[in-house]
This record gives sequence, C-alpha cells and structure tokens, in this order.
Amino acid sequence: MSASCGILDDMATDSAPSASRRLLSLLSLLQVRRDWPGAVLAERLGVAPRTVRRDVDRLRSLGYPVRATKGPDGGYRLDAGAHLPPLLFDDEQAVALAVALRGAALIGAGIEEPAARALATLRQVMPARLRSRLDALEPAVVDRPERAGDAPVDTSVLLAIGAAIHAREELRFDYRSVPQAETGDDMPPPPRRAQPYHLLARAGRWYVVAWEPVREDWRVYRADRMTPRVPNGPRFTPREVPGGDPATFLAARFKGSDGPDTWPCHAEVILDLPADEVVPFARDGVVEPLGPDRCRLRIGSWSWAGLAAMLARFDADIEVVDSPELRAAFQDLARRAAKAADRGTGGPAANRSPRT
Repeated sequence: MSASCGILDDMATDSAPSASRRLLSLLSLLQVRRDWPGAVLAERLGVAPRTVRRDVDRLRSLGYPVRATKGPDGGYRLDAGAHLPPLLFDDEQAVALAVALRGAALIGAGIEEPAARALATLRQVMPARLRSRLDALEPAVVDRPERAGDAPVDTSVLLAIGAAIHAREELRFDYRSVPQAETGDDMPPPPRRAQPYHLLARAGRWYVVAWEPVREDWRVYRADRMTPRVPNGPRFTPREVPGGDPATFLAARFKGSDGPDTWPCHAEVILDLPADEVVPFARDGVVEPLGPDRCRLRIGSWSWAGLAAMLARFDADIEVVDSPELRAAFQDLARRAAKAADRGTGGPAANRSPRT
C-alpha cells in the first residue's frame, strides 16, 4: 500500500487521476518487454517524450530500477533491483500465478510453506471476481512426481472444473481418450456428462474423479484431455466416493482395483539376489533379507502376466512360494519367450550344428 500512496502523493501536482493510471500503465509496459524506445512508449501512452521521462523518474523514486538505454532509439529498461518492488499482473497472470502456488506441493521442492504465504498475500489483493474463481479450485495431491508430467493443463480448464465441483453442477465436456488422428474418424466424439467430485494431482498430472450418470459408475478423467462446454449441466445431489477418500480411490484405480487400494494380483517369491539389490526396484513391495545372496519379496501387480514379467527383469532364479496363478503366468511367459526366440529362425533344430 505504501508504494501506491507514494505514487498518488508524488503526482499531486499532476492533479488528474489519469496521471496515476498513466504511471501504472508505464510500469505494466516495462514489465512485459525488455527494451522500450522512448518514442514508442510516448506513443503508447499518448503523451510527450518529456512526460515519459518525468514518469520514469517517479518510478525510480519508488524503487523501480528503470535504466535509460543509449543509441539512436534510446529508451528504457526495467532491470532487476536489490529488492522486489510491487508488481502488476493482469487477470490471467494473477490466476496462473495463484494456481501455480496452490500446486506447489506437486514439485516436491520443499517450498510448500513459503508458497502458501505467497498465495495468501496474492489472494488478499485479488479482486473479488478473481478470488471467487480461485477459491473454487481446491485440488488434492495424491503423490509427488519423481519428474514432471508431460501433460500440461490450461488454467481455464482447471478453474472451470473447480467451479463445477464447488457449485455441484454437472460438467459438459469433450474428451480426447484417443487422439482423433489415430481413430481415423473425421467426426469428433459426442460430448460427455459427468458429476465432478474431486480434482487431484498425481505424478505431475491432473485427474477428475466423477460419477457418470449414463454408465451409473465412477470414472477417472485426465484433465488435460477435457475441454469443458458452457454452460454447465444441472445441479446434482452429492454422493460418497467409494471408500470415502478420493486419493485412495484414485490410487486403487491405478492399480486396476475397483475396491480397496490393493493390487488385484499379489504373491510371495524368493529371489537369489541380495535384498539391497532388490529394494530399489520393488516399488511398494516388501523385501525381507534371507541371507547375503537371497531375499523374500511380497509384491503385487495389476495382472498375473504383468507380475511375472516384472519379476523376470531381476535376472535371477525365482522360487514361487504360494501362488499357482503366478506359476501358470511364468509358464505362459516362458512359452511366449521361446516362441519369440524361434520365430523367423526355422525353429530350434534349424540352428543346431550336427555333432561330430
């Protein structure tokens, strides 16, 4: 507030409110472009070059490091200073910054607390129309990514989803489950309808947990594939997400489970490897040392074939302790591997050399 009051006091001799607006417009222009010729600034602001020079001096007196540039088109540049002066943001910039601060936990950089303070500061000076849009966006973080996801979401999409969740209104949206170029279909799919309940972030991507009335079932949508339509559909009566916790529900869906947050297929094996070589690749499995070169591994997967393939990558002898389904999956995997090895070679006999 002190900087704003300083602007007004210093411009008392300018008398007109337009002078205050002009100074703020000048600051906004200096923030979006590195170098501004003085004549161009004067033309953009609709004033004489002498007025621009006077306004630049006023910005400098308020702590903004505006440097004059030399040359035939001499002008001005807003440099970095010793301290951070007040900044100006347009509506889109303010909302984008607020969304980024709210999602700071996604990057796992240990900046959650300062990000929360920065968000509170920004929210305090936001106009009510922007603050209400931001308050409707309440994402939850399921887990933090080891690396950023490759599916950016437009800020307006997140805000539209958040507003629908907050208002308990049906979302009408287009959804790209498969890129249209891959389907070979010139006609876009019909729009979908869903009752959104939660917006969650997992491994750098955004997901919407929603009830789909047409299928009468819960669905998970990727937000980066959604294009909301206007207006929203009718209001709906809230229902409880299976299990009561949306984060647990989403984690279970990623494991291929329609119920609790557990893998549909899980087994116990003994590997001829030291435990410390298995732990980095065991994901959420439990590793128990059995000696210097053996360990027990309890682990799950979305399918028995997937579990067999995952265990085969350890490149060690494996003893299946308690799962006939996993033994059958290993047999099928061995058959497929042998078939792949023989394909195109004429079979095993074709590669044998006669014994002499």
